[in-house]
Amino acid sequence: MAQLKLGLPKGSLQDATIDLFRKAGWKIRVHSRNYYPSIDDGELSCALVRAQEMARYVEDSTLDLGLTGLDWILENQSEVVEVADLVYSKASAKPARWVLAVAGDSPYQTIEDLKGKRISTELLNFTRRYFGERNIDVEVEFSWGATEAKVVEGLVDGIVEITETGSTIKAHGLRIIHELLTTNTKLIANKQAWEDPWRRQKIEQIALLLKAALAADGMVGLKLNVSEANLEAVVALLPSLRAPTVSPLYKSDWYSVEAMAQETAVRDLVPKLLAAGAEGIVEYPLTKMV
Repeated sequence: MAQLKLGLPKGSLQDATIDLFRKAGWKIRVHSRNYYPSIDDGELSCALVRAQEMARYVEDSTLDLGLTGLDWILENQSEVVEVADLVYSKASAKPARWVLAVAGDSPYQTIEDLKGKRISTELLNFTRRYFGERNIDVEVEFSWGATEAKVVEGLVDGIVEITETGSTIKAHGLRIIHELLTTNTKLIANKQAWEDPWRRQKIEQIALLLKAALAADGMVGLKLNVSEANLEAVVALLPSLRAPTVSPLYKSDWYSVEAMAQETAVRDLVPKLLAAGAEGIVEYPLTKMV
């Protein structure tokens, strides 16, 4: 049986990625001290790879497809097929940002103020190109970690660091003065796999279901009964992609109504539906929305 080699990001996104695949319909099990998780699909094999290296392994066909950030694709200048955008993380559902941050009490206000200064970052190549394209001469050094602390300790003048909310940067007494890049997770494939009809069809199936799982995140289904006399008032309250589904009940002037809603909106919506005449309201989870 033909198999696709799938790269899963090891590290901070590992659990969130496995959970996303579960919602999409694939069960992945990670084994202790083993970089090759099992998956309940005979057409797929998995490997855990650092997101920083994923694009390189996909580009050279070691992997057929994988999940990594736009930042690491740009960092390695990898030539891969960007199949789908997948915005998800453990902290939030917002794209992350690579920002230039300096000490809160420093005199630096703009990116140009860092000319001739020292900057530390894990995103080494991209940062060098970014400053070079703007003719700002800076010394950029690679950071092995604890990047924020290097500004606090006076080892460097600024850092280029990734953040979603900015809270960690602020907690270290730093100040963001410039945004270099907005990044998010992407499903990528190598060109050879993308040009093969079977592999491309499988990759597109995976992309479709992953996006469907993300689209359903935070959404729930609602089902309720309502009399014909109160139908219009109840339907007017319900959100939906196009219109709620309305079906007549057997030998009755009552109707069954189904709709989808944001889970956070249900707490306010249910009392309004009851006041409008709805009965037997049922809320159920959604795993995919296509």
